[in-house]
Amino acid sequence: MTQQWIRKVRLVVGNGSEGIDCSEMRIRFAVRKAEVGYPEQADITITNLATATATKIRNEYKEVYLEAGYEGGSSEIFRGEIVQVRGPGRENPTDTYLNIQAAASQRAHSYAMVNKTLASGHTFKDQVDACLEALKPYGVTAGHITDLGSVKMPRGRAMFGMARNQLRAICGSVGASWFISGGKLNIVKYNETLPGDAVVLNSDTGMIGMPVQTIEGVEVKCLLNPKLKIDGLIKIDEGSIQRSKLSITTDQSYEVQKTFLEQVIATDGLYKILFLTHIGDTRGTEYYSEILCTAANKSISPAVAQRYLPNPSGN
Repeated sequence: MTQQWIRKVRLVVGNGSEGIDCSEMRIRFAVRKAEVGYPEQADITITNLATATATKIRNEYKEVYLEAGYEGGSSEIFRGEIVQVRGPGRENPTDTYLNIQAAASQRAHSYAMVNKTLASGHTFKDQVDACLEALKPYGVTAGHITDLGSVKMPRGRAMFGMARNQLRAICGSVGASWFISGGKLNIVKYNETLPGDAVVLNSDTGMIGMPVQTIEGVEVKCLLNPKLKIDGLIKIDEGSIQRSKLSITTDQSYEVQKTFLEQVIATDGLYKILFLTHIGDTRGTEYYSEILCTAANKSISPAVAQRYLPNPSGN
C-alpha cells in the first residue's frame, strides 16, 4: 500500500501537447463521477495566477488534466473539456482566483450521432459498435464492454439519434449501466464490476469515520484515493457499517424500507462503487474521496441515481 503522506497534485490546462502546468499554485477541486451515463464533472479553482496566464487560459485553452494522490501513488482523476472559466475574480483584498468548470467527453455526449442500419441477425454488440463508431471522432474508444450475449435480432434496425440515447436503450435491454471515463466507453452489468482487485478500506488504509447505510447504498469517506473507480470493487468490514433508521416520513412501508436497506449490505464485504467524488485543496485540510456503493452483485436504479449527479448539459 502506498504511504498516504505528502500530497501530490498535478494540474495542466491547455490544448493537446501545449499547456500550462499550474501544479505549484494553490488548487482546490471537486471531481464527481457516476455510473449513470453522464459526463464526469470537475470544479477547479486556482489561486493567484498571473493576469496574463489567467487570460490565456480563459481565451485560448480548452482542456484540463488533473492528477492527484500521494508521493509515489498519484494518478489521473480527471481529463476533460473546459465548459466555463470564471475570473480572474477576487476572494479577498490580497487573493485572486480563476475557476474552471469542466466535463469529460462532453462533446461526445452532446454531439455524437448514430445513423446506421443493421440487418436482421445483428446482436447487441453490433449496436454498441455502431455507437462507438459515432463516438470515435470525439476521442472515445472501447473500454470494458461486458458480455452482451449472443441473441440475434429477428429484424433489422435503423439506429438514428444521439449515441447516448442509443446506449441507454441497449443497456436497459441487457441490464447494464454505461459511462465514459478517461476517453473510454465502459458497459458493466448491474451485478458485475470492472476487472481488478478490490481496494480495501479500513482505518489502516485511510477510511475516515464509519461507513453509513442508506436506502440508496452505503456511504463511505476516505483519504483521497485515485485507485477508486466507478463500478470498481472496494472491500469494507460489514461490522463497521452504521445501520440506518427506518423513516416515518416516506410513502414506503417499513417492509419495503427494510428490504431496500438489506439489499445494499454485502455479507462478503465486497461493494461496487456507484458514485465517487474526489475533493482536494493543496493548501487546506480537505483531501478525501466520498463514495456511494452497494453490494457488488446489485445496483440501484438509474432513476434514483440521477438525483445524485445532475446532468451538466441539461440533456
